Amino acid sequence: MLELKDARIAVIGLGYVGLPLAVEFGKRYPTTGFDIRAARIDELRQGKDATLEVSAEELAASAQLSFSASPEDLRACNVYIVTVPTPIDAAKRPDLTPLIKASELVGSLLKGGDLVVYESTVYPGCTEEVCVPILQNHSGLQFNSDFFCGYSPERINPGDKQHRLSSILKVTSGSTPQAADCVDALYRSIIQAGTHKAASIQVAEAAKVIENTQRDVNIALINELALIFNRMGIDTEDVLKAAGTKWNFLPFRPGLVGGHCIGVDPYYLTHKAQQVGYHPEVILAGRRLNDNMGAYVASQLVKAMLRQRIQVDGSRVLIMGLAFKENCPDLRNTRVVDIISEMREYNVSVDVHDPWADAAEALHEYGLTPVSQPQTGHYDGIVLAVAHDQFKAMGETALRALGKPQHILYDLKYILPKEASDLRL
Repeated sequence: MLELKDARIAVIGLGYVGLPLAVEFGKRYPTTGFDIRAARIDELRQGKDATLEVSAEELAASAQLSFSASPEDLRACNVYIVTVPTPIDAAKRPDLTPLIKASELVGSLLKGGDLVVYESTVYPGCTEEVCVPILQNHSGLQFNSDFFCGYSPERINPGDKQHRLSSILKVTSGSTPQAADCVDALYRSIIQAGTHKAASIQVAEAAKVIENTQRDVNIALINELALIFNRMGIDTEDVLKAAGTKWNFLPFRPGLVGGHCIGVDPYYLTHKAQQVGYHPEVILAGRRLNDNMGAYVASQLVKAMLRQRIQVDGSRVLIMGLAFKENCPDLRNTRVVDIISEMREYNVSVDVHDPWADAAEALHEYGLTPVSQPQTGHYDGIVLAVAHDQFKAMGETALRALGKPQHILYDLKYILPKEASDLRL
């Protein structure tokens, strides 16, 4: 089994998960960060990170880290850590294409004694049922005799400058007891918060998907409560504040559920559940609720505009925020686009403003061109969809100045005091 002092690490995929991991490993071990995007490699070599997860100073401090888009530069490595995306397709089924291609790449490089660790979110069993056969087929090596595997689920929280990779406890696992010890020791050498060695790879995979499934179901409950309270004319935040005085009440808030984890991971779990003959009820009900919130927000805005005798057909609405969460440029699976799509069904002209979002990415992913500076006095409706600090700093006066004399200000994120907005979720 691999000795830590001999570890030469390759991190496959340099997004929100892979780059911070490569930086930490590069402080202690020879590490190669690999990505198929040549432009990504070029920017990292220049000390720039478009995801804003790692600073130029942090990149420079990772003395043993190099970057490459060439698979040949990975041949000397003996630990391969896969951190590629695991999205869902249009039918909300797991799309394992990036994972499969990464496994094919690693398989073509594997040598006797090598270790492969997956961090990408998958359903329980995926590593050993899907990835391992690919590694064997492309390497000609035997699993658990010639090479070994591990699984250590990522826990990166984009935009969170408090909970960083090294300060978040890491779950580890391995395909044999010796491999589990090796994987655990490897991560323990860079994770200050420590590690938790799971009983098996499947346990570690399951732990990851239920972390986010639990959050998804809890948010769905609060979203459903918001739908009920809105019909009753009760302010949801007032209710949550009152209930929150009980010591064990969980502080969830209603809203759009997007991003790379919470809005995706439950579909991986339900996919596997259906494979083994169980049709999930609570999980899928929660998903349906959360996936429909964008349409609900749009309908509430339209109704509020009609009540104020604002003509909806041909009106202009400003959506403030496109990222899936505050103070972060991450546009993956943002559900703000659901509001935009629904508003366009009413023949509403929609502008999007997000100081964090990359305009080229917004255009490529969603066909949207954000406005850099919204026009004053231009909008019939303004939706505060993401709680960026820049929007909070504007305050009611500056936000309302963007609207026409008669307009609706819809605060989805409780950015403003209750009395400052016309509509809240």
